[in-house]
Amino acid sequence: MRPDLASLAGGLNDIMRPGCDIDAVCEHVTRCAETLAAAAGRLVLFHPVDVRNRMPSAARLWPKVSRLIEVMDRLAAEHGAVVVDLAGERVFDDVRLWAPDRIHLNSEGHRRVAEAVLEALGFEPGFDWRAPLPAAPARGPLARRAAKSWSDARWLVGFLAPWIRRRLTGRSSGDGIDPKRPELTPVG
Repeated sequence: MRPDLASLAGGLNDIMRPGCDIDAVCEHVTRCAETLAAAAGRLVLFHPVDVRNRMPSAARLWPKVSRLIEVMDRLAAEHGAVVVDLAGERVFDDVRLWAPDRIHLNSEGHRRVAEAVLEALGFEPGFDWRAPLPAAPARGPLARRAAKSWSDARWLVGFLAPWIRRRLTGRSSGDGIDPKRPELTPVG
């Protein structure tokens, strides 16, 4: 369909899987970028958000994420792609930009990434996407601890336990889900 613009943000879900083969992930991302670059007028690539401040347990994944960033930089140089660098943006440390699964951005997080893309493409962003969110209402230490405990419990039951169950049974979260758009068609 020869799009004017194509974007690729990929590899992070693979990196999070136990036993990830980072070489295979980087090869797959490279093939995807090469295919998109050949078909599109312009290619946008991403340096992923650095989640180590928000999720300290993610520090163990950072060497693989760094390798993916290096691959994105190489691909950008080879294909004249635009890179949206989110890795150093501390605004994404705010938990209010993330969905309840703590892995994906919510609508405000996506709105900020969209503005970052516009800026990287040379357009004036509509707002300062790097600006911190307004301060959260002040709560006492007991209320903060209770809210965090409740949030952690919901996450454990709603996201971590199902993830572990899928790993143990060899299933994917996408099993049994039909694609939204099974046929390639223009977006009106």
